[in-house]
This record gives sequence, structure tokens and C-alpha cells, in this order.
Amino acid sequence: MNKKQNILIIGAGLCGSLLALRLGQRGYNVSVYEMRPDLRKVDISAGRSINLAFSNRGNKAMKLVDIEDKVKAICIPMTGRMIHDKEGNAFLSNYSGRDHEYINSVSRGELNALLLDEAEKHENVSIYFNKKCKSVNFKKTTALFKDYETKSDFVEDADVIIATDGAGSAMRKSYYLGKTFLFSFSQDYLTHGYKELSILPTETGDYKTYKNALHIWPRGTFMLIALPNLDGSFTVTLFLSYDDGAYNFNNLTTPEIVSEFFQKEFPDALQLMPNLVKDFFNNPTAPLGTVKCSPWHYKGNTLLMGDSAHAIVPFYGQGMNASFEDVVEFDAVLDQNLENWEAVFKAYEKNRKKDTDAIADLAIDNFHEMKDHVANPIFQEKRKLEMALEKSFPDEYSSKYSLVTFNENIGYREAMLKGRAQDKAILNMLTDKELSITHDMTKDALKVILEKVKTATQDILEEDKIAGLKKS
Repeated sequence: MNKKQNILIIGAGLCGSLLALRLGQRGYNVSVYEMRPDLRKVDISAGRSINLAFSNRGNKAMKLVDIEDKVKAICIPMTGRMIHDKEGNAFLSNYSGRDHEYINSVSRGELNALLLDEAEKHENVSIYFNKKCKSVNFKKTTALFKDYETKSDFVEDADVIIATDGAGSAMRKSYYLGKTFLFSFSQDYLTHGYKELSILPTETGDYKTYKNALHIWPRGTFMLIALPNLDGSFTVTLFLSYDDGAYNFNNLTTPEIVSEFFQKEFPDALQLMPNLVKDFFNNPTAPLGTVKCSPWHYKGNTLLMGDSAHAIVPFYGQGMNASFEDVVEFDAVLDQNLENWEAVFKAYEKNRKKDTDAIADLAIDNFHEMKDHVANPIFQEKRKLEMALEKSFPDEYSSKYSLVTFNENIGYREAMLKGRAQDKAILNMLTDKELSITHDMTKDALKVILEKVKTATQDILEEDKIAGLKKS
């Protein structure tokens, strides 16, 4: 394919800016149109997650575009979940038994700004702000935009249009409304929403609580989480039902009720948040949804990528990482030197969709795990066992979480199938008292447990294959 072709990218968020950078490095002429103002000049964070979990799959993309060290400089390592109970007690549950495996808290804005800066270093990449995409004519490969500065509409054409414009994608909407080809689309919302809050730094700029963890207050049907920022603050997120329960977003309507709710459910967090009421009523409540659709492309003209193709809920910390991995997978298909864009798009979607469907399902699973299961004694026993197995046999065992988060060279679907089978095997054996773990357990005793887990896991995978749940 001709490297001088013009590629139009809709959306300059995390996925779009990374894609522009990589295609710019490959020599394509790239134009990016973004609805929002330039975040390097205007603060536009309100209502969006301020920081995100960044892990191995995302870092693989940073290695691809050679900015790994620059990204690492704005990351805060989080080695595990700091779990807080209602009495104010807390304990750290590591993400992995291997010391080198951890996730990172990273500022959405700082990372996006870095990617934009790197993309604009290439003369063949141009980025335009305050340009909202209204629709896409996927047959003619043109896009209609509204210029927020001039208040006028204009049309841009290109050889290829790639939409990275998020869960509310204008191009996906055009696919759906066009009724030109068979297009499947689903958008499923949780009954819960989320609201951003904050723990401010101390007067000296220090952290008020432990820095290197994702803090979580699991309460069965709802939860609070907190991720650290470089300035000593924490971004706090409340996940709560809109309607159900004694306290919900629809009835938290006064400062008194909000304070009462936090005093009852999150007393230790409340002590760190004198700004709670102000944040609660200043910040919006936003929904949590999953988007799945197919096909992602129309012939060789247009392609959906990132959240526009597969938006997920945030509970595996993989939304950004999955979108970054999209770019890695797309780049790998470009390396195959296929005959045209249609062949590229078909190969990319065939390779990728099964994995994005899998991480969407895993994210829903983890929602229930985080708000409830992490406080369950049998779940805690399972995690202790998994940590011991990972520490003693780092090359032989990885938990489901590790397979998804730290094993960037296997797909999400493979990680999901193996991880779910392992979970089922361990929980079954713990429930039936076939397994137990003690602090002074020898490596030989752990080896016996490992072999039991491996055998039971393989049996479950074989049963799933016979039942048609797993394709061979």
C-alpha cells in the first residue's frame, strides 16, 4: 500500500494520539480531528477519570513507539490492593507473587499530552482541535465536521478514516443509522454509576495514606477506590447504584446525607476528605457501560478502533491498555504487507475482536469481585494461595489477574479461559477442604498443591471444550 496515502483519525484521545504517532512513524500522512480543545492548553478533565491503571499491555505499545522511559517517569507503581474494612482496618493484597509485576497509576491528561507532543514531532502528522465529527459517509470516505471556533460545518476526505472517538463514536452511529450493511451493536449499562472525588495532599505536599497501592473500600453492592497522583493527591471514585440500596445516587441529595453515608460506610476515608461535600456536588455522576459491535470496518474505507469499537467498564484497569494494544495489533497486521486496506481491516478484526469481547466480560466479572469478593474469606484464602504459588513457581503459575494484566504476549481470550478454569479449580478444592495453606508451608508441599491445581484446571478446560465453551 502507498505510504503517502492520507489517513484521517477522528479523536485525539489516548488511542487516537498513539495511533497517529505510530502511523506517522510509518510514514503515512495523518490528520487528526478532535472535538475538545487542546488539553495541553485548557483543563478539560472534569467528569472524566483523572488517572488510569497502566500495565504491561499498554507498556508494550509504548515500547513500540519508543517512549517507554518517558511514560515511566509519570507513573506511580501500585503493588496491590489496599483493602479497607468498615472499622478502618486495612491490609495489602498484592497483585502478584512476582516482585516485578505491578500496575501503575498514570494521569490521563499527562499521558495524552505526551502522546500528542510525540505525534506532532512528525511533519506528516497534523492535529486539529475544536472540530466535532457529526457523521461519516463511509461509502465516500468523507467526514462531516463542525468547527467550534468558526461555527461552520466542513467536509474532509481521505483514503482511509479511522475512528478513535470513544464510546459515543460518531462513525459507529453512522454505521448504525446508514442501514447499508449488516451492523450489530449493543450498549449495556450497569445499574451503577460513578462519581470522581479526591483526597488532597497534606499541607507539605505529602500523601495522606499509603502511596503505592490501589485503595479499595468494598461494601458488597458498592465500593470506593482511590489511585495516587504525582502531586500527593488521590483520585477517589465512588461506584454506587442509581436506585437500589439505602444509599444511592438518586437519594444522596444533601450534604448531611452524603456525610452520613461516608461516616457509616467509609469512616477512615472521610477523615482524609474534608473536601468531600464540595467534590460530591461539583462533580457529575456518570454511567458505566459496555459497547460491542461488528463489523468494525466498512470495506477498505473506514475502521473503528479503541472505545469506539469496544468500550468497557473500568474494573480490570484494562480500558486504556486494551486500546493501546489495538494499535500494537493493528501495527502487526500492517507488517504483513497485505494487498489493500480491506484485507488489513479484515485481518485486524478477525484477530482482535475475540480478545476485546473477552476483556469486556472480564471487566464485568471484576466489578463483582472488587465490590464484594475481595472481602470474602474464601476469596482471600485463594489469593494467598495464588501469591504463594506465583512466588515459589514464577515460571509455572500465573493467576487469572496476572494472565490478563502482566502476560502481554497472550490474548485476553486465552487469559480469560485459562484464568476462569484455574479460579474454579482452586475455589472448588478450597470449598471441599482439599486444599489448605499455612504460613510455614514448604516448597515441596506447595508443589503438590500446584500439580493438583494444574490437573483440575486442565480437566475443567477439557470439559469446557466438550461443552463447546472453548474453541480448540
